[in-house]
Amino acid sequence: MPRGVVTMRAATLVATAATALLSTSIPGTTIVAHARLADRSRVVKARGTRRDKNGLAIEGGKYRANRGSNYDADLQQEQREAKEIEPQKRTLKKNPKHKAAGQDQRQEQPEPKQQSLRRRSIEESEEEQQQYDSPDTFSRRLSSQLTGCCYTYQSYSAVDMCGLYSEDCESGETPSHDSGDESCEQEGLSFIGVSFSVNTANGNPYSYQLCDQFPMENIIDRNYDYAMSMDEDGWLVGGGYKSFDYSGKMPYIDSSHTELLRIGSLDVDKGGTTIDQVYEAMNSVSFAPFSIYPEYLKGGGGHHSGDDEDEGGEAPSGDVTLIVSVVDTYDDDNSYSTYETFLDNLFEALYAVSSGACMDDHDTDPHVSMARGVKFKSSYHQNQYMYNANLEVAVWQSMYPKGVPIGSSGYASFPAGSRGNKQYVGYGNLYFFFDRANITKAFRPNRDLTDDESYYATLYASSDTSGYYADTTEIGFDYSGSGDGGGDYEHNPYSWKATMAMHDMTDGWDLPPNCDQEGETFFGIPLSRKSSSELQSTTTFQEQFDFENIIDRNYTYITSFGTNHGWLVGETIGNGAGSIVDKDTAHIPIFYTGTTNPDMGGMSLANLIKVGKRIDFGTLYIKPAFVFVDGDGHIKLQFEMDPNSALAYLYDNLCKELGIAWNYDTPYNKEGVYTNCAMHAAGDRAKYGCGPDGTGNGGFCPQMTVAYAPRFQGEEQAAAYLDQCNNYVDYWRSLYPSGVAVGTSNFCPSGGCLGLFLNRYDLFNVFKPDLGGSWVEYGEMTLPPTTSPAPTWPGGCDEPHNFHLDRCFRKRNRPKASAVVWDSLGAVGQFTLFLLVFMSVTLAVSIFLARARKRRRKGESYMAFLMRDARRKSKKKKRRKVKGNKDLEEAMLDKNSRSRSKSRTRSKSRSKSRSKRDEEKDKDETRSRSSRRSKSRSKSRSKSRTRSKSKSRKEEKSPRSPSRKNRRDSSTPRQQLV
Repeated sequence: MPRGVVTMRAATLVATAATALLSTSIPGTTIVAHARLADRSRVVKARGTRRDKNGLAIEGGKYRANRGSNYDADLQQEQREAKEIEPQKRTLKKNPKHKAAGQDQRQEQPEPKQQSLRRRSIEESEEEQQQYDSPDTFSRRLSSQLTGCCYTYQSYSAVDMCGLYSEDCESGETPSHDSGDESCEQEGLSFIGVSFSVNTANGNPYSYQLCDQFPMENIIDRNYDYAMSMDEDGWLVGGGYKSFDYSGKMPYIDSSHTELLRIGSLDVDKGGTTIDQVYEAMNSVSFAPFSIYPEYLKGGGGHHSGDDEDEGGEAPSGDVTLIVSVVDTYDDDNSYSTYETFLDNLFEALYAVSSGACMDDHDTDPHVSMARGVKFKSSYHQNQYMYNANLEVAVWQSMYPKGVPIGSSGYASFPAGSRGNKQYVGYGNLYFFFDRANITKAFRPNRDLTDDESYYATLYASSDTSGYYADTTEIGFDYSGSGDGGGDYEHNPYSWKATMAMHDMTDGWDLPPNCDQEGETFFGIPLSRKSSSELQSTTTFQEQFDFENIIDRNYTYITSFGTNHGWLVGETIGNGAGSIVDKDTAHIPIFYTGTTNPDMGGMSLANLIKVGKRIDFGTLYIKPAFVFVDGDGHIKLQFEMDPNSALAYLYDNLCKELGIAWNYDTPYNKEGVYTNCAMHAAGDRAKYGCGPDGTGNGGFCPQMTVAYAPRFQGEEQAAAYLDQCNNYVDYWRSLYPSGVAVGTSNFCPSGGCLGLFLNRYDLFNVFKPDLGGSWVEYGEMTLPPTTSPAPTWPGGCDEPHNFHLDRCFRKRNRPKASAVVWDSLGAVGQFTLFLLVFMSVTLAVSIFLARARKRRRKGESYMAFLMRDARRKSKKKKRRKVKGNKDLEEAMLDKNSRSRSKSRTRSKSRSKSRSKRDEEKDKDETRSRSSRRSKSRSKSRSKSRTRSKSKSRKEEKSPRSPSRKNRRDSSTPRQQLV
């Protein structure tokens, strides 16, 4: 039997089995789906083995090895042979004999546990027909399988699903964080403090430069020499992060600061203080420039993983903090320092404007939070970092032995991004922080700096400080007492587990082997919508889910959050908790790829896009399951984990192509590019994920984080909040019983697209299902056309399914040649050409105006002169003589006579031409002046003759006019032609 026929029959068997399987999963419903030949996991699962009846491998590396190096050539040969055989459509009917023969054949197989691909018997009528296409046509529809998901648990409610996933959605046993003050119903993060923000080359370009005294970038480990990982915010000092940073950290500006007084909530109804009340109180008090003295840098404490107990090999995490102090200065005959006096006056001013009960009744311990959830590579690396950072602090202490006022000589606008509001920064300012990243107002001190204060305030920016670094070689203070409990530890990369992909983003990662830098880049499904925030905005990526229905905007159940981030689906200006005003960042992370720095073990962004373009996946359907609070205290929306959905197949392919080599499984992709920093193993599969259909040993668990570490008013409020959320999830489940492919009319109209995120904040690239192309989607901007390596649909560029392909896009939107030439010039070339044309036109107009002023008649307009001048020039062209051939001219006279005759002829011609011009002028004059013009004309004739004769005589007398013969014989008498 030809191999083409064998291939066709194999394809039809797989297609029939998949159709039967899906049609029996839902009673009374027939769903036609097409199997995926590239993925034989279901065939292996049904047979119970990875080998056929002859003991040959049907999947994996051994299958490719048996085929040899000519695997691709053999596959192409099979396709050519299949095309040569006419793909006649045949009708297969039930045949009892064939069926019995098939049963006998199965009985002869040696494997007793062999199962049929059809797990249930299907009753077929005699009239039912199954038609089979050619392998080429069949392969085109492979990625169009599974037009839905999550059929098994359609009748389950959100609470039932919560129990199936072993989560608690009813009791409300979550951490309660009551402030302790009965009058304060909501905590907040707004405060008054000092900023240490700097603008550096490696940081965010929009960071403030408010501190010229302390180079904060010298005490952070941006190159990951000592630190292994930290939370998604990264270093909070030292300049912030750029959007395309290798680490994938949130692209925030530098937010380094120290709090002096916590204002707390800004909601008056919850016991807070309004911004206007804070401004009024601050404007009523007076303060001198405060000097800040750096004490020491410490680490440890403040976070959870590995600090209190053994976390299964995980490295301990903690915070890194710079301790500072406000220098006490005393006025004459005053026992209280200027700083203590300022605090007393500020409290009285706030009480005078009726401040809320959520304001702290005492000042805070000045410190600068540098990073949270930091994990070092080992205790040795931690000690080395602490020593080097504190050695830098020792240099600052030697530079500023009595402290230094913080400030800058530059300009800044508050809040960030406000135009036309730039002001001189100065020194000794205090700032009101609405949240950690947003300064809304600066308050100036009541006096300028003294000479000593000014010297130290400008020392680092205007002087050579290398001597301080050379002289400081020891640390003269104790920087221990970090609270980490001491002890030696070392990160073991081989203790990495696939379940670590379900990560707490407020903590650092435990990296796999051969990975030297963390990364937050990932493939996921964008779910964000246009934010109502005025500071941040985003594009709407889906219209199917309105997450505002599961958000407690009024803080009925929640008082505050454990981090500076509030609701991750978007925060608004003036939110009572004082959370960072962020845009909507809702998403479902699917596959974390790690750092995009190849030198640190990762994969470059360009290679990630190349691999993503080649991954064949069907339309991604998602279905909400329930809302819960996970073990880390975060609110999450769980989506159903269906191991047979298109989303599950996508996860399997991502692991096969981009996962790390683990447990003897290695990745493979056609681009030949791999990473050591992905948080998923090459052998991981969706069936190992969470939920009742998973084993719980893998990293596939589609979830969306709603908020980090919410602080509920109590357990009853937490239970009530979860109950309200899950009631709305039940509505979504009834609305989309088989899931939904999200999208909008402008973004992924067909739905079910995959996104590549630089971080939680920035979506960068989008991939359409069925190899439908990809495009850049970054910063509210889309860059067409799309690109796709997929085979086209039948019909060429006339088929609407092929419109998105590059070739068809260029054909349908072919620009004009002039437009191409104009665009090829570029901005500089276009401006140069425009300038050249403009100068040419202005020069021509200037010449015309100058000519018109000189020759225009009295009362004649410029247009009339232009017409008359054009007619006159045309007549001159007609009268122009045609020059004869000089070779035919003969010398009739000697050279002397010829020269005299030529001169006389020229004089006559000149006189005639002038007389003709005069005659033309006479015709235009009136009859009254004809007599006078005739006299002047006669005079001009006589004068012209006289001038011509005198000129001819001069030429005769000139020493240059005689010929060579005359020069030889000067005695020869001159002859004159009469």
